[in-house]
Amino acid sequence: MSRERAKEIKRLSVISTARQVRLLSRAELTELTGLSPATLTPLVRELIAEGYLIERGPGTSRAGRPRAMLEFNPRAELVAAVALEPARISCEIADSDGNVVAHRAVRLTGDIVDTICRSVPELAGDGLPALRGVAIAAPGVSSGGAVRLAPSVGLVEGRPIGESVQRHLGVPVVVDNDVNLMAAGEHAAGAGSDVADLLLLHVADGIGAGLVLDGQVRRGAGGAAGEVGFLPLDATDRGHDGIGPFEARWSENAIAERVVALAPGRRPDTPVAALVELARTDERAGAYLDELLRAWSRLIVSCVCVIDPGRVLLSGAAAQLDDAAVERLQHLVSAAAPATTEVRRAVLGDRAVLHGAVSYALAAAASGLPTLLPSP
Repeated sequence: MSRERAKEIKRLSVISTARQVRLLSRAELTELTGLSPATLTPLVRELIAEGYLIERGPGTSRAGRPRAMLEFNPRAELVAAVALEPARISCEIADSDGNVVAHRAVRLTGDIVDTICRSVPELAGDGLPALRGVAIAAPGVSSGGAVRLAPSVGLVEGRPIGESVQRHLGVPVVVDNDVNLMAAGEHAAGAGSDVADLLLLHVADGIGAGLVLDGQVRRGAGGAAGEVGFLPLDATDRGHDGIGPFEARWSENAIAERVVALAPGRRPDTPVAALVELARTDERAGAYLDELLRAWSRLIVSCVCVIDPGRVLLSGAAAQLDDAAVERLQHLVSAAAPATTEVRRAVLGDRAVLHGAVSYALAAAASGLPTLLPSP
């Protein structure tokens, strides 16, 4: 191992320890890292100069002279979370505690990579030298930083957007499916924070699932785990133009079209909520709602048969179901599933993607690796 690499490993050890403990003395840092005072002293001096560590006054001591304390500065490490959406991208800059320090939504009028590489530095501003990682959430299949089957953002064929952004910004970049990131966000700080296994079912223009097993997001051999919108409805239906057969019939767009057919007028902003409300007084709408719940329950049961997640979180348009509809869906799942499965709404809403992306970017920054474009 080269001297430079050995020093970098020791440096990362100090940063990781300080990040975890937050406030500690030099003696405590020596004890926790196992590094000698002679090795630690110049590293601490460098990290203070770089803003990672802040010298504080002496701490309390039961005996002897109080020791000067060192405090980790979360603003020394910034990460960017980028969510690709139809017609725009949402971008956040967060510190290493996950606190968002800047947010912006930018209209997508040109190339996606160019927009990301322009927006992130602009939003980071004076904090750009502290940028340590970027996570990009894409509504499609991601593998090794390339995205495909994302027609809503113009990425049907595989394109290595992660590699391009990483080359331009010079920091680790992680690219993953947006529903995977929603699942990561809900697992970290939402309706799945108390379990190790869960499935998040997200209904929007398409239908996708994010899978967390043993506390880890699972992506599959080719990054397509959770692409449940491609489940076939019959032997001949294979979908088209990057849209799966199941989501073509049971996605938010399909529901909106049916609601308009039942109650002519403008397209509702929240089609599932509109359907639930209409079903209270319209028998045809009630029948269609029951048909929808049965379709979604079959999808959930199919997943349960394979992975047994224990908990299913309803996200996107599916979270618009009222309590009675969620209870009905729970009954349908319980009646057919081979294992106990709890169905409940996700709670983070639109924040789930960016919350998960921040956690991904922090992991990339903490790794200390020059590149982090993981294959599934």
